[in-house]
Amino acid sequence: MPITLSSIKEKLDLKLGKKIMLTAQVGRKKKTERKGILTETYPSVFVVELDQDENAFERVSYSYTDVLTQSVEIQFLDEESLQYA
Repeated sequence: MPITLSSIKEKLDLKLGKKIMLTAQVGRKKKTERKGILTETYPSVFVVELDQDENAFERVSYSYTDVLTQSVEIQFLDEESLQYA
C-alpha cells in the first residue's frame, strides 16, 4: 500500500497528546534527537512541544513530507517508530 501525506497526517491525528521522540537529520551525517508531546496537526505540518529540560526552545514543527522522505523519524514512546519505505 503506498504511503501518502494524508495517511501520515491521519496517523498523527490519532496520536495527539502522546509523548514522542523525533530523530531529524541536520546534516549529511548528523542527526538530532528531541523529545516532547505531539500537540497539533495542521494541513501541512505538525507541532511538538519540547521538553524544557533538554531543549532551549519551546516547540518545533515539521512537515509530513519530512516523515515521508525519512528526514524525520518519529517514535512514540512505548511504541514502534513511524518509518516508511
